[in-house]
Amino acid sequence: METKGAQPESGQSQPRRRGPSLFAWLSLGASVVIGVAAGIGGFTFAYAKGGSYMTDNPAACANCHIMQDQYAGWSKSSHHAVAVCNDCHTPPSFVGKYVAKARNGWHHSVAFTSGDFHEPIQITPHNRDITEQRCRSCHQPIVQAIDAHAASTRAEGDDGSISCIRCHNDVGHAP
Repeated sequence: METKGAQPESGQSQPRRRGPSLFAWLSLGASVVIGVAAGIGGFTFAYAKGGSYMTDNPAACANCHIMQDQYAGWSKSSHHAVAVCNDCHTPPSFVGKYVAKARNGWHHSVAFTSGDFHEPIQITPHNRDITEQRCRSCHQPIVQAIDAHAASTRAEGDDGSISCIRCHNDVGHAP
């Protein structure tokens, strides 16, 4: 009879030594994946001058070569002295501004990496709506007067919608 804690007699099999558990292998794999993702993400953020996109500096928008024409146009426009890119292309709230910047940054990085974008770059309907609201906010007195006049002269079948951007499409980026 074998007693508890007794040494195995010679000729008997030794207890098997256990290797790393499945949990240990999964933890190691997850650590490698997270490390590689953090490394690639950090490199991409630094290479793409990611920190500059947190500012209101219009030069940050021109980090991408495709925005050079818009930046040059803004530099010569009437808005140059009174507004920067974020004033017209992001919502006014802190959270809204950075959500819009993150959303656009993601779409731009995917488009520029894949090469699937229209050249010259075109504004999306969502960003057009933001820009329209920003026009209306800054130029509120004149927009109210125009809207009132349009409402009084609206023809049948006319929905009465007036768009600042439709008539003044390149005012912020004028040559």
